Order: sequence, then structure tokens, then C-alpha cells
Amino acid sequence: MAERESAELLIFVVHDGPLRFRDIEQKWAFLSLLFTTVYFSPPEVVLFLGTGLGTGWRTDLASKLTARKVETAKPGKYSDGGNLYLIVSETGARKWVLRFTWRGRAKEMGLGSAASVPLADAREKAAGARRKIAQGLNPIDERKRDGGIPTFGEMADDVRETISAGFRNEKHKAQWKSTLDTYAAPLRAKPVDTITTDDVLAVLKPFWVTKAETASRVRGRIEKVLDAAKAKGFREGENPARWRGHLDHLLPKPSKLARGHHAAMPYEDVAGFVAELRKREAHAALALELCILTAARSGEILGMRWREIDFDKKIWTVPAERMKAGREHRVPLSLRAVAILRKLETFRAGDFVFTGQARNKPLSNMAMEMVLRRMKIEHATVHGFRSSFRDWAGNVSNFPREITETALAHVIGDKAEQAYRRSDALEKRRKLMEAWASYCEPKKPGNVIQIASRK
Repeated sequence: MAERESAELLIFVVHDGPLRFRDIEQKWAFLSLLFTTVYFSPPEVVLFLGTGLGTGWRTDLASKLTARKVETAKPGKYSDGGNLYLIVSETGARKWVLRFTWRGRAKEMGLGSAASVPLADAREKAAGARRKIAQGLNPIDERKRDGGIPTFGEMADDVRETISAGFRNEKHKAQWKSTLDTYAAPLRAKPVDTITTDDVLAVLKPFWVTKAETASRVRGRIEKVLDAAKAKGFREGENPARWRGHLDHLLPKPSKLARGHHAAMPYEDVAGFVAELRKREAHAALALELCILTAARSGEILGMRWREIDFDKKIWTVPAERMKAGREHRVPLSLRAVAILRKLETFRAGDFVFTGQARNKPLSNMAMEMVLRRMKIEHATVHGFRSSFRDWAGNVSNFPREITETALAHVIGDKAEQAYRRSDALEKRRKLMEAWASYCEPKKPGNVIQIASRK
């Protein structure tokens, strides 16, 4: 008796003598069985012993995956035999999938991320699922019924790997993971179908008021993980982390919470501060001055690479993946900014402008903040100098607000207005940044402004 389904040939043989068969690669195999199920699935041959498909021992003649292959495989789909596949995305995310047909329809059963499920465990999970199929059971439904529900931690890892292609850089990937590992730690071991509103509130309440922005992000990430769990059939009902119509009745509105504004130095004090800053020879001090002159974010400065600098045109082009708004940003460089970069060029030792202690790595994220601490500057932060720049532009200069906002790499207007705004007003911004650099230039000796410091 023989029947064909899709591209697979299923043969049932009752035989009490030697049985010889040949697979598609012209390889011969001999076996002697009383009752055998021979299952052909190119490019492999799988033998199931016993009276039920998949209920006994099996051997796969196709090449198997190895632990090394799982770790190093390039983007693509890799078979381990028995319809178990390793899927590697373009971002490097790796997951296990078991493919099978159920009532005439192709199904895929996720077996977890390769980062948390080793090869041996993936094979064991796949074998268990195949046994369910042989018994006429849908392994996906049975997993729910048997309590085979992933934990929040497992689901969070899967979601993070799935959406990682949308992250701007490695820093955001790390932040997504670290915030959930740190703040949502009590949820990690809980099955996703057991998490309640009380569980979510227990996580959020301790820092909802004191760290409003972080808490809001954590809530959104918990909501996303639980939404994904529901989409995969691991949860039912409303999402306990949903804000509108749910948690907004149980927690203060984010708009009413104290915002974590960055302390800013009054713009009148900046020139005096720069005078003191130039007495320091450290690269971190030069990084901080360049950060002030360009009104850039600290991450943009520390991640600056030499290939982004055009000395001839006096332009620094920050690629989209390093920008908060996800769009390329051109920064016109003032004469002083160019002078700083020329000085640093004499120490060039890799791709990064501000090289750290580790080989081909940038300065630490805390490098510029530590300069402020060593100078005993209080009530001011590195990021706060962007506010100093904006206040100066609004109160002292005559430049339009739109030019200032563009210099700060802020998105201006709605999507329709952005579509019509083709120019980045580079030359107008060049005049603005040169005026700001002139304002920041230290005054002559005797006229240096005293800046606030710790006593």
C-alpha cells in the first residue's frame, strides 16, 4: 500500500525477510524487520519502528546539525532532520521550528530561541511533538493543555530576537533586554498565561513615579511580550499591561509625573566653563567641548567615526542608525570644532575619533560625565548643554526656531509637513553653529565668568 502527500512518499511494508530500499541519493540500505514504516522525506530517509508513526527508534541518513553549526550558521534555513529546522534571520537571531501537516494544512511549531534552547533540547522537544502527531494529537494544542507554556523570560527573549531588526543599534538591543531583566525580573519565571494585573503593578509601582520614563518603557515592553504570547496562543483575554482603559485607571498618568529633565548650565556660564575645560588635556575633555559646540547627544559624539567627517566641506554626517530619530543628520562644523578634530587626527588610532582603552572601542559612556565630576560641576549634565544651546538660540540669537530644532536633530511638524520639508537648511545652520561657537569662546583673562562648583 502506498500513498503520496505533498512531496513525501509514505510506504507501509509487512515483511518477514530482508527488506531492501534505495533513497534518492542511490544509497542502499538493508534491514530485516517484522513490521516497518519507511518514511521518505528528501534529502533524508527516516525509519520508524513499531505500529505507529514516530513511536519508536528512528535513524536519519541526512547530515545533522552540530552545536558549532548552530552558533555560526549564516542567515537561512537549516534542517536537522525530522522536519526540525534552525531559522537564522538577517539580524542573526536564531530559533527552532518544527514543521508538520495537520488536517491538510502546514503548521509550524516554535521550539524556542537557539540562544536559550540548545540543539539537544530542541531535538528532544521535536521528538516529543512527533510522538503527539503519531497519536493523532496536535502538539501545539497539547502543549497548551499539558502546561507547556513558555515563561515570560523565554517569551521576552523570543520577542526581542524577532524584533531586533528594527533596533537602531546594539545599544538599543541591550537596553531592551536589560530593562526587562532588571525591572521585570519577578515575571521572568512565571508562565505567560498566569501573569495578572497585580503582577504587572507589583513590577511597575516601585519606580513608576521616581523613574517615569523608564517605567513607561518597561510597561510598553511587558505589553508587547504578552501581546506576542496571545498571538501565539499562549494567553487569552485582555493584556494586563495595557495602558488605555486599564492601567491608566490604576497608575498616575505619565504626563503628571515629574519628568527627569537633564540639569543644564545657564548659557551665560558656558564660555567660562569652556575656558576651564581647555586646561585639561584628556580626550574626554575635547569630546565634551565638541559635544557642546555641535549641540550633539553624548552617544553621537562618542560613537563618531573618522569616515563621518568631511574636512573639506566642514560637515559631520551622522548615519541614521546612530540617530535617535533614525534619520541621517548633517552637522556643520564651526572653525573651533574643525580645530579640535584636526588635533585629534594626530592621535588617530582606529575607526573611532574618541578611542577608548580597549582596542578599536570608543570612550566610555561615562567619560564626559566624569570630566564634569572632576571639575566639581554641579547642577549640570552633558545632555543639559543641548538645553543651554537652545536657550541661547531663543534668547540671544535671531535664528528661527525651526533652524534651532533642526540643529538639535529634532523632528519638526507632522508627517505631511516633513514630506514637504526637503532641505535640512545646512548653510543656515552653519551660521547658527558658528555664532554659538563664537559665544562659547572664552573671554579674555580677567573677564572669565565664574561657574558653579561644589564647595
